[in-house]
Amino acid sequence: MKKTLLLLAAVGMTLSAAADEGMWLLPYLQKMNIKNMKERGCKLSAEEIYSVNNSSLKDAIVIFGGGCTGEIVSPEGLLFTNHHCGYGSIQALSSVEHDYLKNGFWAMSQAEELPAPGLEVRFIRKIADVTADVLGNVPSIASQEEYQRITRENILNIESNLRDENPDMEIEVKSFFGGNQFFAFVMEVYKDVRLVGAPPSSIGKFGGDTDNWMWPRHTGDFSIFRVYAGPDNRPAEYSPENRPYKAEKFLKISLDGVREGDFAMIMGFPGSTERYATSYEIDNLLKVENPQRIFIRGERQAILWEDMIASDAIRIQYASKYASSSNYWKNSIGMSRGIEKLGVKARKEAQEASFQAWAEKNTLPEEGYVDALEKIRKSVEEMSESGAARQYLGEAFLAAVELLKPTRSFVGSMRTMKLKEEIDNVDEVRSELADWYKDYSPSTDRKVAKRMLAIARENMKSLPSFYTEIIDKKFDGDIDAYVDYLYDHSIFVSEEKVMALLDDYSPKKIAGDPALKLAESIMTQYGELSAGRRESMELFNEGHRKYIAGLMLQNPRKAWAPDANFTIRLTYGRVLPYSPADGIEYNYYTTLKGVMEKEDPENPQEFFVPERLKELYAARDFGRYANEKGELPVAFLADCDITGGNSGSPVMNDRGALIGLAFDGNWEAMSGDIAFEPDLQRTIAVDIRYVLFVVDKFAGAGWLLDELQFE
Repeated sequence: MKKTLLLLAAVGMTLSAAADEGMWLLPYLQKMNIKNMKERGCKLSAEEIYSVNNSSLKDAIVIFGGGCTGEIVSPEGLLFTNHHCGYGSIQALSSVEHDYLKNGFWAMSQAEELPAPGLEVRFIRKIADVTADVLGNVPSIASQEEYQRITRENILNIESNLRDENPDMEIEVKSFFGGNQFFAFVMEVYKDVRLVGAPPSSIGKFGGDTDNWMWPRHTGDFSIFRVYAGPDNRPAEYSPENRPYKAEKFLKISLDGVREGDFAMIMGFPGSTERYATSYEIDNLLKVENPQRIFIRGERQAILWEDMIASDAIRIQYASKYASSSNYWKNSIGMSRGIEKLGVKARKEAQEASFQAWAEKNTLPEEGYVDALEKIRKSVEEMSESGAARQYLGEAFLAAVELLKPTRSFVGSMRTMKLKEEIDNVDEVRSELADWYKDYSPSTDRKVAKRMLAIARENMKSLPSFYTEIIDKKFDGDIDAYVDYLYDHSIFVSEEKVMALLDDYSPKKIAGDPALKLAESIMTQYGELSAGRRESMELFNEGHRKYIAGLMLQNPRKAWAPDANFTIRLTYGRVLPYSPADGIEYNYYTTLKGVMEKEDPENPQEFFVPERLKELYAARDFGRYANEKGELPVAFLADCDITGGNSGSPVMNDRGALIGLAFDGNWEAMSGDIAFEPDLQRTIAVDIRYVLFVVDKFAGAGWLLDELQFE
């Protein structure tokens, strides 16, 4: 293990960064990146970007909600993020009478800003490398079981100590490089966040699923919120008495625009990458995981979409759910396409052959590098079948059949024969259930359930017990009849009945509920499959950890970046066009002209252009937001390395000023989460000039610009 610690220290001192690949850890910017960044044009010091003791750019970047990034852009806690990141909150605040998804929302004073229930933002207050504390007492030849036991105990101790040192803060210790390095993050969580402004979906979601992951892009993907605090500027539950958060650090705005070759950097919270995945994992991804996900989600989405276009009420209820499902569905399609087209597996196999030859020549068997790849291969093979079954249970049942969601919370109470003693705050549970049922359509869910149960029977090798014990025995194998009985007789279909159950709970009242039996059957099989994979998972984790450590030992001069794991990172590159195929050259920016050209009356769900936007375009009323050619820029490209979770991240210029909001990647490089493609991979960002044009000229909410600071 000492060898690994020394290795990581060496990685931290590497001076030459790879081209544009890398989601870099902030504490290592001085050692690893700043020299290269300055050579590319960055005018900031590493200390100005990330400082341990002083305010820096890092302090303006927040985790927005559960899976996006946001940035503070004013001293009054104003926050910019993507429209699709704020989509869930916008949807939750919408109704048929106040359809903020369709029509947008603009507060014209702070008093009009709308509280967004359940929305939180997290500021990273401290980052500490705790690798030595986690791994220091782990023997270098420890088995994976011993490694996991010792590191788990050490992490719990570290988190406990940090909680004592940082009261009222959220503490998280994260693993990097497959468990070869660890960082602790101290976060301050603000729970009073309010909606300030959102364009109509015809701007914020312009292009819909057709344009998703595509370039050229013309989407005004932004929304505006504000963080509120208590009288001491610390986090507080929502109260009318709260005041806007006083930000010590916020991003200034640049209206200078972008030009080809300009330096650009992005700071945010990339969610997940698998750059160290092997050819064995890619095989499973292409043959099992992605095909199943694409098929299952596609079947459900078709049903949701049919109901959504038939009813405004259902459209509002399911808009966020559909968008979330569809995004990863299309991502999976593009990822499989990219992996196959760009020869990713062959490159991985070449890397593995090189690694194996190095390990056999330069390391001892007991160090664990020689058989690292074999452990990965064996474990992936062992887990393939059970993984396919678990994915079907997760995708087709637990995620798709919504009736199971309120039902599952009662399964545990049946086992203990109690409920209220397990719930600290019944009123809180009641509120959460009310929010859930607000966006639930039993008729839509019934249709989904029929289809999901049918495709599971057609494709799963081993089915949950309810198929034989209930559907076959009591309904002669008729899935539709069973589902109709289920939705006609389960109390969990009805918000009113569930609320009454909370008032006077008794296990006997739900003991025979058909939804409860369905949930128990599915969860039992899921648990059995998970338990059966435990040994194989340990084998995989050990092989993965040793493989990554070995790669770094094999190539000590390479600048290695850890996989994304939703921790704060910096990536940097240039504003650049790209050529996706012979004879095709894409420009690096788009303009409002392209919005007008894409209008499609036959597809108003995705390509509708508001009349006000047409009027502004016709009058060329672009104000100070036009470029030197008199065009209104909408989006631009940069070759920065991002992934999901970076949505809403600020794209900054060489001085750290905001020039755009990252919101997507490009179709031709969808395999980028597994293998970075420097010639093809691009970040798509909405130009900050288009954001401010929409706020100012389109919405007439120019009062918001008064609190921004411009370069």
